Amino acid sequence: MGCCLGLVGVGAAGAAAAKPTEGWVNLGPTSFPSLLKVPPSCQSQKCALVVISHPRSQDTVRLMSSSSMNIFTAALLRGGFAVLLSHDGGPATWGSKAGLSAAAKTHASAVRRFPWNGKTYALGLSMGGLMSLRSALPGSPYQVHGVALIDAWVNLTDAWATSLVRRQEIQAAYGVAGRPTPAIDPLAAASRISAPLFVVASRDDRTAPSNTNAEALLSAAPGRKEVVWLSGPHMGGNRFTPQLANRLVAFFKELNGGGLAQKP
Repeated sequence: MGCCLGLVGVGAAGAAAAKPTEGWVNLGPTSFPSLLKVPPSCQSQKCALVVISHPRSQDTVRLMSSSSMNIFTAALLRGGFAVLLSHDGGPATWGSKAGLSAAAKTHASAVRRFPWNGKTYALGLSMGGLMSLRSALPGSPYQVHGVALIDAWVNLTDAWATSLVRRQEIQAAYGVAGRPTPAIDPLAAASRISAPLFVVASRDDRTAPSNTNAEALLSAAPGRKEVVWLSGPHMGGNRFTPQLANRLVAFFKELNGGGLAQKP
């Protein structure tokens, strides 16, 4: 049931003891903080925010400390985007509305700390795909203008059915006793998503199977879709390359009007 084979960095124990490095702002809560980093180009000119939702049982300090993840965060910062590693309400909220509500409070805090251009983009990793997808649905507490997903869970019902541990976590996160209904499954509302999608997936993925997740989303979502098919297992190292990071940044930049900073 591993989720994060590509996240090379500190282990869980080391993550708990680690401190945010230079440039990252801790937005709390203390036990499971969100971390914000704003590049110099965003200090005086308006720029967009990218909200990154973490995999299951990961935390934002571990993401911040991961050499693999730093390939993405560094590329986003160089591209002129502020980056928010979101706590999403806890380590295993599985895209729940309660988790999104917690993430929204962090989002509101983050955009007050730099000249924001009003645009937000979401990047979901593994379990974080459910949160990123939910944030792009109508009725979300903040608007999302584009969604990127890497080996993402987007099918809550499928996640519930594939593992007893996931089932227990999902039931606790959503406050339900049985199988998730379509009313709470983000995939069931995918036809209402207007935000463009950037989807990275592998047909070798045995953790979040592509046929019931990535391919199901691509079939249901009506708007613009850019797809990158890779080989190998869930969250494998070939997901975390400069080439893929640059392609992702180019996708967000195009949506952001070429990525040009705007004067306040």
